Amino acid sequence: MNDRKQRPNILIIMSDDQGPWAMGCAGTSELVSPTLDQLAAKGTRFDNFFCASPVCSPARASFLTGRIPSQHGVHDWIRSGNIEVENNVTWCGQDRPIAYLQGMTAFTDILAENGYTCGLSGKWHLGASGTPQKSHTFWCAHSLGGDSYTNYFIFDNSPEMTCQKQYVTDLFTNRAIDFLDEYGINENPFCLSVHYTAPHAPWRQEEQPPEIWNLYNNVAFESLPILPPHPWGGWNPTPENRRQTIQGYFTTITAMDAAIARIMDKLESLGIAEDTLVFFTSDNGYNMGHHGITGKGNGTFPLNMYEESVKVPFIAYCPGRIPSGVINMGLLSHYDFMPTILDYLDVEVPVDLTLPGRSFAELLHGVGNSGHQSVVICDEYGPTRMIREQNWKYVHRYPEGPHELYCLVDDPEEQYNLVNTPEHNETLKRMRGDLDAWFDQYVQEAFDGTKHPVTGKGQVDAIRLSPTEKAVFV
Repeated sequence: MNDRKQRPNILIIMSDDQGPWAMGCAGTSELVSPTLDQLAAKGTRFDNFFCASPVCSPARASFLTGRIPSQHGVHDWIRSGNIEVENNVTWCGQDRPIAYLQGMTAFTDILAENGYTCGLSGKWHLGASGTPQKSHTFWCAHSLGGDSYTNYFIFDNSPEMTCQKQYVTDLFTNRAIDFLDEYGINENPFCLSVHYTAPHAPWRQEEQPPEIWNLYNNVAFESLPILPPHPWGGWNPTPENRRQTIQGYFTTITAMDAAIARIMDKLESLGIAEDTLVFFTSDNGYNMGHHGITGKGNGTFPLNMYEESVKVPFIAYCPGRIPSGVINMGLLSHYDFMPTILDYLDVEVPVDLTLPGRSFAELLHGVGNSGHQSVVICDEYGPTRMIREQNWKYVHRYPEGPHELYCLVDDPEEQYNLVNTPEHNETLKRMRGDLDAWFDQYVQEAFDGTKHPVTGKGQVDAIRLSPTEKAVFV
């Protein structure tokens, strides 16, 4: 540890729409991801890690604040909250930027209060992207949730939105390296969040690096399933579209992997690799043909909560600090991250915060090897809620269903819904009771997802605490 720094640096790399299966080290051997595979091999890979919601904005809000969506009020991907300056036209009819997390404490706020310099390079997608939020000193933010890889708008330490043509993964990597050059060897530690838009759509060949795209020209993509379309609908690509989609998806991950290698090399060149905790994860999972779905939670209606949607990759790495070569199978969630990182750094959580997660810092210290053994892992997407145990999973949709119950020991692919099977009534009753009790403990009434008709088509305003003001969902 650098004597000037009492606490380690933190580097958080978050991808966008990356399924838990979408790494070579996760068993998808056709996918080229040497950097992520190496981080997993030399660090700890958590193989039962869940997002808080299977769609971008609520998942990111939960990761930052440690709150479930029914505590922070972001229940769907955000369609508004920025001003579109081109042609002086407002975006989604909004005439003002909306900071969806205003008034809510993020772990970056607490870190900044404890001497950390916080920086963001990449996707924000929580409104008001033109303004640095949550105590970030350095701010290079995508104006939207995602867009073209080679023609997009960003806010780069300025409220003025600028159009960029550089491959977006490279741009956010370059700005992350700029941050490290400026703050990496300062007296104060840093917390740098690099939020890539990869591997989010679009996956057009003409927007991708040809040398990486061509790596997959002769790949059969046999690692991914070909199944009949799911009865709940969603996009069902033709065989040719399927190939182009997977090739684009894999290409964006491989390009991101190479970009991460550049950041890791920068840590080494600055002599701070052993002083920096590195975390890699995604905001939510993704079905790439799994269950007959191409998409995430909002890839179908009703909104799906399949494992590929709600599980995410999660890797922790730091030479000499994080246990090496460990695959942890405990049940953990993104809303555990805030209490974990504060616990690891010996920073107190403010007493006014009622957070659902619990610290797994002991696992980062190499003590124990378990997460939430008998659970309560609850994911939420508006009025859709899930409780996940080691062996069982229950999904409840308010008010009318459909509900789902799976025995994951016998049915890891979630093909056989047991919710109407009499012999499992006791399991169903117990899990429904545990789910209701858990949410009753943490839900803030005004933000209660069961009271908002979330359909997966986007959220266009913030929920107000005044009883006369409501969130608008379409």
